[in-house]
Amino acid sequence: MDFNSTVKGSALEGFYPAGWDFEKIDACVGAPETVCDRQPGWNKDFTPVMCSDLGEFETYMGHEIAMQIKLAADRKQKIAFILPVGPMGMYKWVVYFLREWKISCSHVWTFNMDEWADGEGNTLSPEDHGSFQYAMENALFDPLGEYTVPKAQRNFATKTNLPTYPEKIAALKKDGAKLILVYGIGRMCHIAFWEPTFAADFADASQWEKAPYRLGARIHPITVEQNALTSFKSRTTLVPCRANTIGPGLFLQADYAIGGADGCFNRGMQWQGLSLWMTLRHEKTPWITSSYMPTLPGKLFFLKELAGPLVAECN
Repeated sequence: MDFNSTVKGSALEGFYPAGWDFEKIDACVGAPETVCDRQPGWNKDFTPVMCSDLGEFETYMGHEIAMQIKLAADRKQKIAFILPVGPMGMYKWVVYFLREWKISCSHVWTFNMDEWADGEGNTLSPEDHGSFQYAMENALFDPLGEYTVPKAQRNFATKTNLPTYPEKIAALKKDGAKLILVYGIGRMCHIAFWEPTFAADFADASQWEKAPYRLGARIHPITVEQNALTSFKSRTTLVPCRANTIGPGLFLQADYAIGGADGCFNRGMQWQGLSLWMTLRHEKTPWITSSYMPTLPGKLFFLKELAGPLVAECN
């Protein structure tokens, strides 16, 4: 008795994305020791990196981001980052390394990938503790002090600014800038707030891959609950049901991608294991947004616990 044998006629029938084949999804899960085994569809320069604990994960990921900034500075080259709010622990290490190395971010441009919004794309005030702009300023920009990214080079996904991302990123790339995508993987396998359900709105994958952004996008109920648990201390009533978000037309332009999966709680509980396996093993499809990540050069850091074994354990 399991999900597939009981879903018909249940409250969950039709709840998940129409393109999800749960038998194929379950077949993605393998033995923990095989999680890093190379797959045919991976980019030759994509590497999953297993981390033993959260401290190691945050340090490695922070170092990877800081090193990209340093290398660009050494080359006297502009560099642009698409940045997430989640995971967040790596930012303190970005600050640590850049301040230790005395590397200025004057050559850095940042584009926050999403922000909470209403149906018209209006966003939270930057002073609101739930806003992603507030989170970024307090975790990265302010702690960098004299080495910080100039304010004019920071971009947040507001109603008026998000539509300018494509032109700004195109201009930076034309000027020789390297584009780095930093990402987390949602429980629904979204990247930014680009949900798998959006695939239904496009004629084919090629059209989906060109979509640059959405204002006031409808996020999936499971995404709302994920954020209630991870960012709002379980208080669902505080979580907006929509967001402004970049799309694959922007994040698939990345020259290098730095991913992170740290979705473990305590007492053996975790929420990101299946999403990690789906990302690494499922064939590329717009119905599983994160399945595109292994097709990009880069590294995906993840906690060892997420590899499993993904078996029942009552808590």
